[in-house]
Amino acid sequence: MSLSVNTNISAIEAYNNLNATNNAMQTTINQLSSGLQIQTAANNAAGYVISQGLETQANGLGVAINNGQDANSVLQIATGAMNQQVAILQTMNQLATQAANSGASNTNSLTADQQEFAALQNQLDQIANSTQFGSQQLLNGSFANESFQIGAYDSSVDQIVVTIGALTTGALGVSSGTISIGSSTAALGAMLAVQSAITQVATTEAQVGAIQNQIQAIVANDTVGQQNVTSANSTLIDTNMAQAMTTFSSQQVLMQAGVAMLSQAQALPQLILKLLP
Repeated sequence: MSLSVNTNISAIEAYNNLNATNNAMQTTINQLSSGLQIQTAANNAAGYVISQGLETQANGLGVAINNGQDANSVLQIATGAMNQQVAILQTMNQLATQAANSGASNTNSLTADQQEFAALQNQLDQIANSTQFGSQQLLNGSFANESFQIGAYDSSVDQIVVTIGALTTGALGVSSGTISIGSSTAALGAMLAVQSAITQVATTEAQVGAIQNQIQAIVANDTVGQQNVTSANSTLIDTNMAQAMTTFSSQQVLMQAGVAMLSQAQALPQLILKLLP
C-alpha cells in the first residue's frame, strides 16, 4: 500500500467517475424533460441525419395527402356538374323524341317544346362556363394538362395529369345554331346529336371518376406510408420514458455513492498522520 499527500489517486478516480455520472445524468434529464433522445446532431450524428430524412418524407406525404384531397374536391365538383348536364341532355332527348312524333304534334306543342329545348341548351352552357374550383374553370375546355402532386417524391408516379374536355353546347354539337326541334324533321336530327352528346359527357364523367378512384387509392397509401414513417422516426428520436426513468434512478444512486466515495477518498491522506511519532 502506497500513501501520498501530494497526489490522491483515489480522489481523482472518484471525481472522474462522479463527473461521468453527472454528465450521463444531465443527458438523461434532458431526454426526460424534452421527450427526445436526439435533439441535436451532437446527441447522435448518424441518427440525426436519418431522422431528418424521415421527417422530410413524413412532411412530404402529409402535404401530398392534402393535395390528393384537394384534387378529389376539384374532380368531385366537375363530376357533379357533368351529372347535371347528363340529366339535362336526357330531358332534351325526350323533348326531341316527342317533337319527332309528327303524327301527334302540332305547331303549338312544337313551339312550346322548342322554347324548353332552347332553355335547356342555355342551361348546358351556363353549367359548362360557370363550373369552377376557385378561379379555375373546369368544363369550358381550359382545364387541360393540369397536374396534381399526390406523392412525396419528384416522379411521374407521384403526379397525375388531368384534362377535361370542353362540354359546352358547341363542343357537344348541340348548340342552338346547330340543332332545334322546331319541326319533326329537325327533331330527328336533334335526337341523334343529343344522344351523341350524352355519350360524350357520360364518357368524360366516367374517365374523371376513374381518376378520382385512383387518387383515393394513392391517398390511402400515402396515409399508411406517413403513419409508418412517423412511427419509425418516433422510435429513433423519442425517449423511452420507462427506460430513461430506470436509468435516471440508477444514476441517482451512483451520484450519491460517488459523492460519498469522493468524501472518503479525500480523507485517505489523513491516515498518514498516524505514521507520525
